Order: sequence, then structure tokens, then C-alpha cells
Amino acid sequence: IFNYFLNEGNPIDSVIHFAGLKSVEESTLKPLLYWDSNINATLTLLKVMEYFNCNKIVFSSSATIYKPNSLKKLDEDSDLEPINSYGNSKLAIEKILFDLFCSNEKWKIVSLRYFNPVGCHSSGMLGEDPKIKSSNIFPSLMKVIENKEKEFIIHGNDWPTKDGTCVRDYIHVMDLADAHLAALKYLNKHKSQIININIGTGIGTSVLELVNSFSVINKCSLNFKFGKRRSGDAPFVVADNSLALKILDWEPKRNLSNMCSDTFRWIKNKKKYEISDLSVYS
Repeated sequence: IFNYFLNEGNPIDSVIHFAGLKSVEESTLKPLLYWDSNINATLTLLKVMEYFNCNKIVFSSSATIYKPNSLKKLDEDSDLEPINSYGNSKLAIEKILFDLFCSNEKWKIVSLRYFNPVGCHSSGMLGEDPKIKSSNIFPSLMKVIENKEKEFIIHGNDWPTKDGTCVRDYIHVMDLADAHLAALKYLNKHKSQIININIGTGIGTSVLELVNSFSVINKCSLNFKFGKRRSGDAPFVVADNSLALKILDWEPKRNLSNMCSDTFRWIKNKKKYEISDLSVYS
């Protein structure tokens, strides 16, 4: 691909690296798969970029690289100590990127540390439709709504949080997409550097709050029950997004209501038009 565009007189100038396996639960069961896929794919990409003198990259990292704490928001200087293989692989890639930058400071690198992307495009025509079993919260809720599962399982109600369920910083996937474009524009405007940026709303929502909000906002009934804690989970993961708000031309514009209603619209349209093959992320 790089060679083709180079020969056409339009060399690839920059890369947004989304690719990778991303299930926390699966990574605890198949660590070698995650290390092999996430690390080797990234190394191959970076080698090709270096060969073709393409030195600008926005990397999709994760908040799972942070050490879990009590009820404090995480900033970019918080301790890095992943508790699962997925987070370990993401942190390893950040270290690879740092070493690469130190070896040649012509590189421009942004690592965006995602918190919890959810939601679908507001049109209801593009959304999340995993082809394999997913532990992500919205696909799991969808299975209950579509009567593919009897009830939604909340993993633990004895966490040290306000209602005993895990608290997360849910961010609309379209706000996340906007953040990538903003990061790329930032790199275009600034000199060579490597920087890590949290991408979240800064608002913590418990799993129980999300489930109840989804039911109220979409006027639907959601059966759920509490189950055992899930390996690799942390009680409280919320972003301090002040750096992103300060240096990027970006801020999250969609709220929890948008996340829930856009997802419900996707579910209804998918069923109505049978457009599951048009899903764009999984």
C-alpha cells in the first residue's frame, strides 16, 4: 500500500493505528494471542512506516495501562501498571513508540489512551455488531434486547463504589473519532514529539446506572442480574481529560443519553433492514 501511493505520487503522510485485539476477558485466557497479535502487528507497521519515511502516527492505546486506584481520576502521569494481558500489550507498544522516538526524533507520535468507547452513529446505520462473543457492555445489552440472551450480567455488586458496581468513563464512539482527527491535526501543526493523551469525558458512570439509564432513555425493559466479579476488572476507571481539552481542538459533545439512544436506533434499524454486515467496528 505504501509503495503504491508512493508510485502514484501521493505518499502516505501519516497513520492512525486502530488495529488490535481488545477484550480484557479474552486476554486473561489467551495472553499469547494478545502479545503475538498486538505487538507483532505494530512492529510490522512501524518497520514499513520507517522504510517509507512515514513518521507520523496516532496510536490507539487504552486506559487499561493504568494502575487501578480507589476513586481518583486518572491523568497521564498516573502510575502505569496493567492488571491484564491486553493492558500489558498496549503499554508495551507505548514503550516501543518511545524507544522509536528516542532513536530518531523526526517522529511525531500521539498515543490516545481510550477509556470506554460506546454508542453508534446517530443515523442508526453504522454500529457495533461483533461476529464473535463480546464482553463489551453495549453488545451484551443488545443481545438481551434482541432476545438472544435471557438477561444481562453485571459482574459484581461488591466493588468499593457508590452502588457496588464498577464505574467507567463511557465516551461516544463519534467523539472518539473526532479525537483522532484532532490528534492528527495537532501533529501537523507541531514539531516532532511523543505525547500521551487521555480520551474520555471525565464523568464516571456505574454499570448499574448505565443499565437503568438505557432502559429509561429508550423506554425498554432490560432483565439483569448480578454475577461474580470478572478477572481483570478494576473498580473505578475515569479520565482526567484536561490535557486533551487544553491542547487538542476537541471536547466530547455527546452525553450518556446520546450513547444509549444512538445504540438503540442502530439495534432497531439492524433488525428492520437486516444490515448487520454494514457494521464498522467490532
